[in-house]
Amino acid sequence: MSFTIRAARPEDFARLGDLTAAAYLDDGLLDFGAGDPYLAVLRDVASRAEHAEVLVAVDPEGTVLGGVTFVGSQGRFADIAGPDEAEFRTLAVAPEGRGQGVGTALVKECIDRSRALGRRRIVLSTQPMMHAAHRVYERFGFVRVPERDWNPIEDLCLLVYALEL
Repeated sequence: MSFTIRAARPEDFARLGDLTAAAYLDDGLLDFGAGDPYLAVLRDVASRAEHAEVLVAVDPEGTVLGGVTFVGSQGRFADIAGPDEAEFRTLAVAPEGRGQGVGTALVKECIDRSRALGRRRIVLSTQPMMHAAHRVYERFGFVRVPERDWNPIEDLCLLVYALEL
C-alpha cells in the first residue's frame, strides 16, 4: 500500500476524528462504549491541531488512513513529557491501513521530528491492552518506564514507554 505522511489539514479533521474514535471503540478501549465521554476528545482533532502537530497518513487519493498527535515540547497536550522530551498520543489507524505499515510510519515520523528538535527522549502513554501497539513501540526500542505510569482518571492506569534519542 502506498501512503504519505503529512500535516493534517482542516479537511482531514472529521475523518481522522471518526477513525480515531472508531479505533478506540472497536478495540474495546473505552469503559463506557459509545457513551464514553472520551469519544468527544478523540473526535476533536481541531483542538489537538491548535496545540500540537497532528500528522496523517494518506493514500494517493488523499483518504486518511491513520493519524497521530505529536507534541514536540511541554504544553497543553504534553501529558507526561518533561523538559527535553517529546511525546505522541492518539495514534490510530483505520482498518484498511492496519497491517500496511501505517502505524509504524507514524511512529517513525514522531521519532524523526523529536530528533530534529534535539529532544533527548520521546515518551508515550498507552493502555495495558494495546498489545499490538506495544509491539510496534518495542520494535523501535521503546522501553517500559513503570515509575512514570499514571492515572488520568480513576480506574485507568496508563503505561509509559520511552525511547532515548
